[in-house]
Amino acid sequence: MDLAAILRDAARSEALPRFRRLDTSMVMVKTEAIDLVTEADIATENVIKARIAQWMPGALFVGEESVAADPALLPKLATADLAVVVDPIDGTANYAAGLPLFATMASVVSKGETVAGIIYDPMGDDWVMAEKGGGAWLRRPDGEAVRLNVAAPLSLGQMVGMSSVAFMPAASRPQVLSNFDKVRMVANLRCAGHEYRTFASGHSQFLCYNKLMPWDHLAGVLISQEAGAYATRLDGGSYLPSHVDGGLLVAINRDAWAELRREVFVF
Repeated sequence: MDLAAILRDAARSEALPRFRRLDTSMVMVKTEAIDLVTEADIATENVIKARIAQWMPGALFVGEESVAADPALLPKLATADLAVVVDPIDGTANYAAGLPLFATMASVVSKGETVAGIIYDPMGDDWVMAEKGGGAWLRRPDGEAVRLNVAAPLSLGQMVGMSSVAFMPAASRPQVLSNFDKVRMVANLRCAGHEYRTFASGHSQFLCYNKLMPWDHLAGVLISQEAGAYATRLDGGSYLPSHVDGGLLVAINRDAWAELRREVFVF
């Protein structure tokens, strides 16, 4: 629980006090209008980075904002003996807009494999977390723990999922949008952390992403798999910490994955 406490402390000291108190000077555009960074993102990551350096000295620290400042950090993840990957505020656009749907996430990578993942919800003050082989759990500060399991199977027409076409190939977007009519509902929370929490808690049947930055997906994929999910890249290959493209489809089981890949996510 040391890493869980680090995320909670940083979010409570840096992110929550600034929530709905940002002025325009505290919000910056990175690559485009929907890709934002705030003063709170940077401050929260700085606290986490300093605490990780004390707790796991020698571990490679790969934070979203650290990589934005030094892109050479990201390729080191593939060969690091031990690394901690952090998203200080996942759902920054929501956070900047004053929407209470954001998360602080971290994963531990050992020799190219994700071995632990945590998604902390600062508003709900709880975590979903997993260690490889140990199941997925919702944990609360009072010590209560609830085991998580993916949802029961449904027919394609009754499936609910979360996805976005924003980073899919432009030529494929119209077909994928049309294919969304084959399922019951597709949502986009603009926060991968909460999408993974919702899925791993049994409230949806699938997730699909095309842009694969490690701070957005490593923790959520491990938690989903430990909750019983089938998760691979769109070509059927394993999803690894070094992957930043190739798409990712997460479903409640292998049969649902295959049906969704065939009928909906055709790019």
